[in-house]
Amino acid sequence: MPPSRSHSNYPGATSKTPVSPVGARSFLPCILLFALPVVACSAPDQPAGSGSEVTVTGEAEGATASTAPLVRLLADGQVLFGVFSGERTAEQGAAMGRNRELDFVFYSLESGPFDIMTTKVYMSGISEGSAPDPPHPLVLRVPAIRDGVLSVVANVAQALEAGVASIVFPHVESAEEAGVAVSVMGDRLWPGNPDGDLVNILIIEDRVGVERADEIVGTEGVSIVFPGPGDLRRAYEGDMEAVEGAIQTVLAACERHGVPCGITAGVDDIEERIAQGFRVFIVSDPAAVTVGRGAAGR
Repeated sequence: MPPSRSHSNYPGATSKTPVSPVGARSFLPCILLFALPVVACSAPDQPAGSGSEVTVTGEAEGATASTAPLVRLLADGQVLFGVFSGERTAEQGAAMGRNRELDFVFYSLESGPFDIMTTKVYMSGISEGSAPDPPHPLVLRVPAIRDGVLSVVANVAQALEAGVASIVFPHVESAEEAGVAVSVMGDRLWPGNPDGDLVNILIIEDRVGVERADEIVGTEGVSIVFPGPGDLRRAYEGDMEAVEGAIQTVLAACERHGVPCGITAGVDDIEERIAQGFRVFIVSDPAAVTVGRGAAGR
């Protein structure tokens, strides 16, 4: 197991008592995944709290906090900027690769078929467009944990084998689900492993998740947490005051636990969000990245 989670190397971090995901890992059944080794898995009827867990691991080929781009920027307290993928083609990937202001590209497989082969084609485009510089890391959103833990384990295994740098877990509603999001990432996950080369991103975008924001954010091993404005708008039936209150609730939880907080933003509000304390951004318009980098001193 990696060392105990600590965000002490992130500006604004505070000491805390970890919030354990009660039994979150013990209910994961033992399965064999063809792509990546699965270790230390428990029987389905094993009692909660036994300490057994399922982890999906891959060998980090010499990757450390100093060589993994996202980890390096997070550990240095920088503001990170990514953009939605656009069309899932090699040509679009190449266009993203040529934009050297980006820190990552956000790619979603939350709905529809989990088409990892098309994802690989897109990633090859990023590599081609980035050359001779290193390719932008790909941040991949998978289906929600509540849709099925076994599917999440299998999806994450395929994604890590394909070489993604981060897994995004949408609609996280509890510390138990946050614990799954940590466990399936294995011992390459930062900051639990200070030399890890992977990060996870948890999105809180439902009322129940907002109510449990503190326990979700405080779960041992969480890398980044986002409030999801779009789904929160639906959850609060268009009450934008309530949506903003939910966003600020998640941000406050992140600040209490020293966890980097992210959000979507545009040209008009990215500077304000940076001033509020958000540190990871996903945008639709690349022009917002230019504005944000200027505001962040990058």
